[in-house]
Amino acid sequence: MRVPYAPTTPPSPSAAPIYTRIAARRHPRPLIPLDLALLHNPAVADGWSSFIGAIRTATSLPATVKELAISRIAVLNGAVHEWDVHASLAVKAGVSREVMRTVFSAECTRGMDEGGRKAVLGGMGEVEEVVVLYTDQMTVGVSVEEGVSERVKAVLGDTGLVELTATVAAYNCVSRFLVALDVGECNGRGMKEVDEL
Repeated sequence: MRVPYAPTTPPSPSAAPIYTRIAARRHPRPLIPLDLALLHNPAVADGWSSFIGAIRTATSLPATVKELAISRIAVLNGAVHEWDVHASLAVKAGVSREVMRTVFSAECTRGMDEGGRKAVLGGMGEVEEVVVLYTDQMTVGVSVEEGVSERVKAVLGDTGLVELTATVAAYNCVSRFLVALDVGECNGRGMKEVDEL
């Protein structure tokens, strides 16, 4: 990491409630390197934990959709730790290894015509395909084509579109933080192959 990790115990009485909240969210696991990087500023760490906690546990998106999107973000942004954790969760949630191989190896679909997209994402179901298309467009160019948004709404509804957008935005934030500070000392290390998940 590019700076030392914050201490694993609260450095001041005012930070103690924040450490307690973040530890409760992680329970039964200990604080992770991401927490210890963010805890350089306990207020930022607290807000981050609340926001990401809501994305992880308080949306109506199926785990397959969330983890598929997060895994794709990890690939596009080169976030090794994010891929290793969330690709495993995607498989555990029921995303096939064949789909995960495509998520891992397919070039970004942004700017491709429909034929190019189908060639790259062939073998995916409609939900998987639109999640990857939406994630690619948000991650690599921010704006999303109207037709792709409409396809997401057709399979996930209005609330699902909002929740997918929030998830992609949140985990782009996570991956950029992880990579920029080399949290967990993962930069330069290869991502797990799909068969290792």
